[in-house]
Amino acid sequence: MSNFFHTKIEFLKGVGPQRAELLQKELNIYTYGDLIQHYPFRYLDRTQFYKIAEMDESLPYVQVKGTIKGKELLGEGRKQRLAARLIDETGEMELVWFKGVKWMEKSVKNHTEYIVFGKPTEFNGKFSMAHPELEELSEVKQTNAFLQPVYHTTEKLKAHRIESKTIMKMMEMLIKVAAPNIHETLSPELIDHYRLMNKRDALINIHFPESVEKYNAAKFRLKFEELFYIQLRLLRQKTVRRADLAGQVFKQVPTVTEFYKNHMTFDLTGAQKRVIKEIHKDLTAGKQMNRLLQGDVGSGKTIVAFITMLIAADNGAQSVLMAPTEILADQHYVGLKAFADRLGINIGKLTGSTKTKDRKELHEQLRSGEMKMIVGTHALLEDVVQFQNLGLCIVDEQHRFGVEQRSKLWRKNPRVIPHVLVMTATPIPRTLAMTLYGDLDVSVIDEMPAGRKEIVTVHRFDSHRLRVFQFVRDQIKLGRQVYIVYPLIEESEGMDYKDLTDGYESIRRAFPEYQVSMVHGKLKPQDKDYEMQRFVKNETQIMVATTVIEVGVNVPNASVMIIESAERFGLSQLHQLRGRVGRGAEQSYCILMTGYKLSKDSKTRLETMVRTNNGFEIADIDLKLRGPGDLMGTQQSGVLDLLIADLSKDAPILQEARAAAQRVLEADAQLEKPENQNIRRHIQSLSANTINWSRIS
Repeated sequence: MSNFFHTKIEFLKGVGPQRAELLQKELNIYTYGDLIQHYPFRYLDRTQFYKIAEMDESLPYVQVKGTIKGKELLGEGRKQRLAARLIDETGEMELVWFKGVKWMEKSVKNHTEYIVFGKPTEFNGKFSMAHPELEELSEVKQTNAFLQPVYHTTEKLKAHRIESKTIMKMMEMLIKVAAPNIHETLSPELIDHYRLMNKRDALINIHFPESVEKYNAAKFRLKFEELFYIQLRLLRQKTVRRADLAGQVFKQVPTVTEFYKNHMTFDLTGAQKRVIKEIHKDLTAGKQMNRLLQGDVGSGKTIVAFITMLIAADNGAQSVLMAPTEILADQHYVGLKAFADRLGINIGKLTGSTKTKDRKELHEQLRSGEMKMIVGTHALLEDVVQFQNLGLCIVDEQHRFGVEQRSKLWRKNPRVIPHVLVMTATPIPRTLAMTLYGDLDVSVIDEMPAGRKEIVTVHRFDSHRLRVFQFVRDQIKLGRQVYIVYPLIEESEGMDYKDLTDGYESIRRAFPEYQVSMVHGKLKPQDKDYEMQRFVKNETQIMVATTVIEVGVNVPNASVMIIESAERFGLSQLHQLRGRVGRGAEQSYCILMTGYKLSKDSKTRLETMVRTNNGFEIADIDLKLRGPGDLMGTQQSGVLDLLIADLSKDAPILQEARAAAQRVLEADAQLEKPENQNIRRHIQSLSANTINWSRIS
């Protein structure tokens, strides 16, 4: 763009230092560029007028033309309010103000015609409007038929008289001076191909649409541009990495062949075979692998990870498998050690609770290269952990690790960056994967191992509890085990912790004949492990827990999952919890318990869970319900710094934008051709740490 948009917001007429400080703190608006990209989140239709006789409580905000006939101050002190009578040819209504009463009393003129705008409410058969907007009819420009923008503001801003309308006035002022400084940021070819509105008209019409058609064109243009630049950034990173980052070449696979022939007790699914082929191709290409492996709970990602680790071992390289919790690291270790022992491969485990004596031994074996594989938690990131030749890093449930933590692992091989495989059991909708992991290659295991029965999911209300308990008894008599999960919401751990202990006591009373375990986040690791192990060995039949069991524990004999207050969980979390059962050959069940009072979103979540076991479908619905930021915890990490696009709704635009970015880079990787100068100039104008390249900088 130009330096114009770097201008501090306080220099805009009508803002000044005090308002500027509030805008910075409350809305992160520091410059003209920040303000012009503070887009409206909805619009009010100011083109239609209603008669007072047409008022109806179900109407949203409406406009009425009428004359003020009489006004009076009512009440005393802090309870004082101003009431005015508005009359048109069909009837009368009351206008009321509870705030800024003295100022409004001076402003509102008797016997004057106004355009009034507000939300009608009915009381005792009469309509009124609280805090309506007023404009004298004589002052209203005749061209004032328009969609009025509504901007996000905050309670603190409102308290300082910076409301949506105030921001609208600032925007009007800014657009006037900004228009000559808005330059095109896309190539003529893209504008022509997608019939895009030019940048200047798009910015004007997103704030002050001249018509619904122009608003739609402006919205499409800005969404396309935003998604195009995000994809361009990710694809360039990917290209640069492919060109610049060499990777170790893993050509030998003798142990893998032996494992397939003599030690595997089951067949791989078609999806697992396909994924292993994709990984093997990366490992022999001489470039660093950077691959995301997605697969639903129980789809067999761990065995794919082990085979990848075997390939590394066959070529003299060491590998690391890092998990977010000790429970999960233990489980991976136990599962993989059984295979590694048969093959005579030295595998270790390093977590926070590994004893000092064992640590020293581990460190020595890793440095000498004697230990080929290690499974662990964050403890692997410590500087003291050094390798002879780290060739492969596998990160499980990657969204629980920050980028910084992962890069610490990469730096443990100073000669050549290790290959990277990122695994997740949280199915990520395609749109989100393309945006969050657009610089990774994606593999998907979309097939369950043979012999797995689909989990039967039902929703039951609290009033059905006795029937549910009888079902639990019947299942335990068949030799099965049961999970009962209670919600734990961080902000009020005290309250929910009590929920859990109350639940535990009532379960013990209800099932005096059975052993009950309890596991929650406040237990010491050794106590947690002790309870888990009792459940694994079937010494306890019922496990009462919080969501600590969401990731990990593999108990094939557990066939019933009861989720209490299921409405308090997100969809992805419910799906993850359900995946704790259904690990054996027996039919498994998931029972979602709730009260009768459910919000619309809660009902959608529960209906989805009952209807489908498909993790990707569930993730798509979750994305629509919750938005991308909450889903992956990415709002905090700044990955999804979106201004106008919405990944839950804009999948078609995202796909077009990615294809366009690919075409541009394939034809002109360095953006040197004359037709790409707008794009190149725009990227050069950005600061190095800008994540969203569509920003005006």
